[in-house]
Amino acid sequence: MPRPKKTRFVSAYPIIAAFVPHGMPVTGEISMSIEEFEAIRLSDFEHLDQETAAGLMEVSRHTFGRILGNARSIIAEALVTGKAVKIEGGAYELRGMGRRRRRRGRE
Repeated sequence: MPRPKKTRFVSAYPIIAAFVPHGMPVTGEISMSIEEFEAIRLSDFEHLDQETAAGLMEVSRHTFGRILGNARSIIAEALVTGKAVKIEGGAYELRGMGRRRRRRGRE
């Protein structure tokens, strides 16, 4: 029996739920989880190192690197093949005020 996934913490739900290429026919759709989106946000948008970002998500640095690698593969596939990216699902919790958290499960 596989080990259950540890919950990852994200600061907020993404503002957009999907990204669609403009000016060309969409060739399909690919899904990205909320925690993969958060890894991209922390690493590439906020410019945090992997150790700091992993601490914010409360996962190991190795796990963060794996999540980030998966997210970058999804983005690369979407850019190269013209697929839409849908952001949804995952095993995560939203950080609220103080230590109050809202639990979100797999969709």
